[in-house]
Amino acid sequence: MIYKQVKRIDKKISAMGIGCWLFGGDWDSYEEKESMKVIHAAVDAGINLFDVAPVYGWHQAETLLGRSLNNGSREKVIIASKGGIAWNDRHEIKFDLSRENLLREIDESLTRLQTDYIDIYQMHWPDPTTPIEETAEVLKEIKAAGKIRHIGLSNFAQKDVKTFMQYVEVDAQQGLYNMLERNAASYHGLPLEYRTEKEMLKTVRVEGQAFLPYSPLLQGLLTGTFAENEKFSARDVRKDNPKLSGPLYKTYYQGMLELKKIANEIGKPLNELAINWLRQKPEVTSIIGGVSSVAQLEKNLKAFDWDISEEIMGKIAEVLVPFEEMD
Repeated sequence: MIYKQVKRIDKKISAMGIGCWLFGGDWDSYEEKESMKVIHAAVDAGINLFDVAPVYGWHQAETLLGRSLNNGSREKVIIASKGGIAWNDRHEIKFDLSRENLLREIDESLTRLQTDYIDIYQMHWPDPTTPIEETAEVLKEIKAAGKIRHIGLSNFAQKDVKTFMQYVEVDAQQGLYNMLERNAASYHGLPLEYRTEKEMLKTVRVEGQAFLPYSPLLQGLLTGTFAENEKFSARDVRKDNPKLSGPLYKTYYQGMLELKKIANEIGKPLNELAINWLRQKPEVTSIIGGVSSVAQLEKNLKAFDWDISEEIMGKIAEVLVPFEEMD
């Protein structure tokens, strides 16, 4: 495993992390026993970053991760959980970074994760109804109590990140980033108030923050295995991603095919090319990838056995030009 170090976090972080959304049961490929095997195999392979959130499976993913790490593995890993999303009985969500909600959420997350601290506590989405100062002050309080080690922000405009930093240290950022979503303006139909390549990468580089890109394979498209008319079941959250259905899908699918040609040219699978493209960027700390099986995990790990040459990087850059400004 390759590890990276950033100024604001004292632990080395594996260049590949495990995204735990899939462990919530919201994807067609979820199976509980296999998910636990994935977590154990990841730890054995040297992966030490697990990114999770209460909303993934409505608490299920945090609970599964806590159970899986309750075998002596907790001290080997970095848990990056999140706060700031609340929901009602109908699973209608709202973004809530208020003092009251975060004090409730942190204790509930610690219980589900079977730990007394979270390594990186990330605010999942901005909350326009709560002043940044209120959120920052309660995060300082939670950190002073020893319940969290580091503070992260996910999906935040960079102007708001700088405002946060006036009140509290921000050690990590998370944003949507992959070969075909370089400066995306939306995610699952939600508007994004940042542009990853143009804005976020500059901030993390200057501030020495960890950067954790999510959806590195565009929810599976960049594995190169999707059909031209790919369909998801009613329970699979990917059915709600407009980039994977309807008119937009054709554009992203064609981009994938062009990248697959390059992967075939060098005799590598597309998933390895996509992962390496991210890993070789100096700003990228740990790639947050979801996997549904140990076999899939092993396929992704093979990406760390080789590097993309400058010549191939140039060919990739040509393909990616139209996607620099894609929604």
